[in-house]
Amino acid sequence: MKKNFMILLAVMLGVALAAQSQNLKPGVRTSKAPMVKLLGNEPHNAAAIGKDMKINKPHMQKSTDVVSVISIGTSANAFGYGYGGGQKNLVNYNADLNVVTNFHRMGGALDPGGYSGDLGYDISIDGGITWTTMVECYVATENSGGQYYTDAARYPNHGLYNPAGNTDPTESYVTFFAPNLDASNEPDGFGGYSYGRAKVGDVDDTTKHLKASRPAESIFQYTPDGYCISGLGDVWVVDVSQDMTSGGTSANYGGFLIVNHGMWDEAEMDFVYEEILIEHDMLSSLTLPAFQDVEFAPDGLTGYILTLSDDGTVEISANQSYYPIIWRTEDGGQTWTDPLPVALAGAEGIGAVQDYLTDEEIAELFEAPVPDRDEIAFTTAFDCDLSVDKFGNPHIAVVCGVTGSDPYSIVSDIAESTGNYFTAMFLLSSMDKGEEGSWIGYELGRPMSFRGTFDTDFDEDNRIQISRDPAGEKMFVSWLDTDTSVAADNTAPDIWARGVDVVTHTITVDENGYDKPVNVTFGSEATFSAYFFAQSNEVIVGEGGTFTIPYVYENMTPNDPNQPVQFKYIQDFSFGEEDFVIAGLNDELTSTPNETKVSQVFPNPAGSNVHFYLNLQKETILQLKLLNLMGQETHEIPDALMFPGSNTVDLNISSLTPGIYFLLVTAEQETITRKIIIE
Repeated sequence: MKKNFMILLAVMLGVALAAQSQNLKPGVRTSKAPMVKLLGNEPHNAAAIGKDMKINKPHMQKSTDVVSVISIGTSANAFGYGYGGGQKNLVNYNADLNVVTNFHRMGGALDPGGYSGDLGYDISIDGGITWTTMVECYVATENSGGQYYTDAARYPNHGLYNPAGNTDPTESYVTFFAPNLDASNEPDGFGGYSYGRAKVGDVDDTTKHLKASRPAESIFQYTPDGYCISGLGDVWVVDVSQDMTSGGTSANYGGFLIVNHGMWDEAEMDFVYEEILIEHDMLSSLTLPAFQDVEFAPDGLTGYILTLSDDGTVEISANQSYYPIIWRTEDGGQTWTDPLPVALAGAEGIGAVQDYLTDEEIAELFEAPVPDRDEIAFTTAFDCDLSVDKFGNPHIAVVCGVTGSDPYSIVSDIAESTGNYFTAMFLLSSMDKGEEGSWIGYELGRPMSFRGTFDTDFDEDNRIQISRDPAGEKMFVSWLDTDTSVAADNTAPDIWARGVDVVTHTITVDENGYDKPVNVTFGSEATFSAYFFAQSNEVIVGEGGTFTIPYVYENMTPNDPNQPVQFKYIQDFSFGEEDFVIAGLNDELTSTPNETKVSQVFPNPAGSNVHFYLNLQKETILQLKLLNLMGQETHEIPDALMFPGSNTVDLNISSLTPGIYFLLVTAEQETITRKIIIE
């Protein structure tokens, strides 16, 4: 079905928006993206915000092994690592060298008297086991007598450049790119870029480059979100041109993305950058794109630039909702396609996004008569993360929800019927390089919280992020969420994670075998305090099929982010191949009309009870038989009526003697066998 690429007249859009807003019940809480996303001149002596941030951690542990947490580097405050999302490339893993790096601003306990405008990194050359910390690679020196150096770096991105054929970590280079406070765009604030590289084996071998905005050419730099090093060894950085010269909280969008493309120069032994301007039309009702990102497939040829924006091409979303828009290259970045919108809502939207709310939740949100699901205006939240698989297909980790009563807001209330926020975590995946009609969605989990407020100017949302395995076959998505019995908003977070195999379309389960994400940090010292976490671009693949995700979070004073912070590295959280067991529960993943999807049985070996998941295309009678090794039916199980979609089936097996059994599941004229071991 083709999209309607006609942009509606303003009057018609106003009527449509008013109708949607009126249909949403009054009093539903919503949230908008901050008008000023980042702080340059950070406040000092921030007051507490009137809430008790001292969390009493429970004396209990999750049923899986508790993760190991170690201290690495420090920083002068929480702002450089937080405030803007962990989607920046703060933690990096290079599989060829088995090197993990954590990049940050300097200062704190390990850098007495250190300046927050300088940059450094922590590095492990044995896959995160042992670390060298606080390796300074950038020093701000431009001081005209004011409080801040004009080349003081703020929100950095980084990666590891490994020369072709090199196997020695000391011959690799940490490369970095950060905004600075040269005030060439924003009075007493941002506008410049600071970038360079540092040789791992020689702490004195560093480079430093500065690049100011050029108002006379209408080039207004700010704070790049997007950064990656491609498989070809090129650096890609994406920013939005926004004129902040008038000061205040408003920005004059320039209508294009500023892309910096760095290429290694053997003569210079450094990256040389070219600037590319990519036109990005956007409806005038939207001030700026909410987020930008860039990523390439493992081969370095197919890549994508992404924004969360609204260019008017998705009819139901025009003038009210964010959705992803991507540009694709298949020649290593030499050429890029026109923008490709990714519709969440409407007739061409993604089914998983339109189906995640229960009927009861929809009734809570909307006045009667409630809208059909494809009539609901869905939106993304305000940041996301991007990866690309081995086939060159893009995958977007993003929070989705219902558009609020105000344009470009998201419903951020809690459903009474389920106790969840009216949002969900998704992996949005294209099966055909981002083309129209190729997108499917994996619902990964429903959060209990959305935004955390840490002082009057410092908000952070779920910080959803994505890593892939080096082969580009699996995606691992993580986010922050707070138990609402502990804190009213997302200020006492744990890290939650889920894996998706994009080849087999299987998803990980939790430690009890349920179709849920795993709480990574509960039971460890990070319980309720995994503040402003960041995860690596890739995971560490170990022997036996384990996938370890490098995580770093800040140990901080939560009601005063001006205080020094200690970075904490989580060494050993991993998924195994055996964890990928639940079939992707999307109608869109079905290859034939009568295909039935049955999960493995959990737990296995079993004691007195087991369960499994069943995905059906239509209402059907479920028939179950339990056979012993002799092929004899052990006892009769009554037939049951099952409904379309995901079903959970529980069986009481307490009367069976220990041994091996076979469960025969018959539904939609198809029989599937699952093995059960009873202890």
